[in-house]
Amino acid sequence: MNIIKRGNNTNLKRLNEILKVFSKYEFDFVIEKIGLKHKIPFFKRSKKYESLQELDDSLPIRLRKTLQELGPAYIKLGQMISTRPDLVGESIASEFSKMQADNPTVPFSEIKKIVEEELGGPIGDNFDIFHEIPLSTASIGQVHIAKLKNGPYVAVKIQKPDIEDLIKSDLAIMKFLAKRIDQYIPKAKPYNFPTVINEFERSILKEIDYNQELNNMDHFKKIFEDDSTVYVPKSFFELSTKKVLTMEYIDGEKVSDVILSKGVYNKKLIAKRGMNSYFKQIIDYGFFHADPHPSNIYILKNNVICYIDFGMMGFLDDEFRENLTELFIYFIEKNVKGMINQLSYMGILSERIDKKELTYDLTDLMNKYYGIELKGVHGGMMDIISVMRTYDVILPREFVLISKGLSMLEETGIELDPNFDTISTLEPYVRKITLRRLSPFRLFSFLKDNIFEIEHILKTLPINISKTLYKLEEGKLLIELEHKNLEKMINRISISMILSALLIGSSLVILSDKGFTILGLPFLGIIGFIFSAILGLWLIIYTIKGKNY
Repeated sequence: MNIIKRGNNTNLKRLNEILKVFSKYEFDFVIEKIGLKHKIPFFKRSKKYESLQELDDSLPIRLRKTLQELGPAYIKLGQMISTRPDLVGESIASEFSKMQADNPTVPFSEIKKIVEEELGGPIGDNFDIFHEIPLSTASIGQVHIAKLKNGPYVAVKIQKPDIEDLIKSDLAIMKFLAKRIDQYIPKAKPYNFPTVINEFERSILKEIDYNQELNNMDHFKKIFEDDSTVYVPKSFFELSTKKVLTMEYIDGEKVSDVILSKGVYNKKLIAKRGMNSYFKQIIDYGFFHADPHPSNIYILKNNVICYIDFGMMGFLDDEFRENLTELFIYFIEKNVKGMINQLSYMGILSERIDKKELTYDLTDLMNKYYGIELKGVHGGMMDIISVMRTYDVILPREFVLISKGLSMLEETGIELDPNFDTISTLEPYVRKITLRRLSPFRLFSFLKDNIFEIEHILKTLPINISKTLYKLEEGKLLIELEHKNLEKMINRISISMILSALLIGSSLVILSDKGFTILGLPFLGIIGFIFSAILGLWLIIYTIKGKNY
């Protein structure tokens, strides 16, 4: 990807801006290492940091400030990175969770123009009232309160002008920089920059398409349609597009405000309902809110939970969902062997991992909780992620999102109720999964889901068996063996045999004590030993080097 070629002036100008911000926060050595110092006129290198090894505890803070100054796409990148401590480490992830955007408000004249273009008519055709001052402003869009024509009040989220083009331009530059950093700075490889950017690209392109969020809301609403403890705002498909999202206005209290309130809400019940709703999303449906921080959860009358902002969601297939539940069971039981076997079965641990060492590390981790009644999963799950990172294990995105989501809800639950117990909320779901796995209907479901594959196997199996038996009977069954480095091995054996013969022959000549002698030893015997020594030395050198001969 050549984003700095001639003719691409917009990207070139933007790249120059980015490099200047990098330099401002003393990442000059990175600019120099990746060969881009010539892009900054009068580049003057800071001498404070010469390499990654010299970076101090200020690194996470300087990285956060760098991304904040670079604008919406980089702020979103930082917020995404804060959910992936397995990729970048806990210190950077924790610092990036503080990422705050300086979000200027877009003038209402521009907002009005976008709404009218997207909805295909004057704003008054669809709304009786449309507040010009936004309710909230984010990096990608801003939310305005409005009242539908002869209808209820709604919240309208409008995407900022040209934000999609800016994000796509920044994505191209991010990929370019990530590739060069990974290529030219070996010490940066553990941070997996190309992997981080690829994951971010998938996430951000979904987030700037409000149709995707609209579908997420509809899917999420179906999960709780028969649950009176959780409410999902109504969406208005006819007044929503890729850049405009219209939904029911929620008149409730943010859970962060409820925590500080006194006597109005049943905080203990809210904590239990919040965690119960999250386990229901993960274990029963495999579709979950991936960003359940306190600002995205409102409390309505009668202590009803209401989720908002469905831009970031997670999805689990049936198999991963069941495997994850089993991992939770092993974790709760502090069963290290079971955890390692389960992680291997899930394909998270590869064969190259030293499982013996990993067992020691996880056992040490579990000993932290020895003699303590386990009431939460937050600390332990995040500790497991930290241990996995030391073994260069890249965990599935959904695993980390769930861990972060549980962390947020558990912290909120403890603030609402200091005696909050996550494990007791999880136990009914664990029992449900266990019974489901033992149910005879599970076998029926497996047969139903794989009926065509089973049919194909049953059809072809007799034919394949008959063909194999016929070839055996006719003596035509061929077994192919692949010999790797066989030629090298034969050469070495041959030379070793010649060397042995020379040594034995030379020894016999010397013992015979006949023929021309030097220093009392037969000349032919001495020549044989010298030649054997040279041949033996040559064999040793080439064996070590592993070359063909």
